Amino acid sequence: MFGKKSQREIEDLTTPEAVARGQKVYDRIVAGKCKDVRAELDAVHGRDRQDKRAS
Repeated sequence: MFGKKSQREIEDLTTPEAVARGQKVYDRIVAGKCKDVRAELDAVHGRDRQDKRAS
């Protein structure tokens, strides 16, 4: 519809591969090594921050 992505364009975050990538970022958060959580999660899941509306 208007301004919304179709299901094909949205990554399934429940796949084993996506969960593993998210887990690596989570491990960095817990270890205190992650400076920008949102940027790292966007990077591992292939999201472009400029396409998102300000939250």
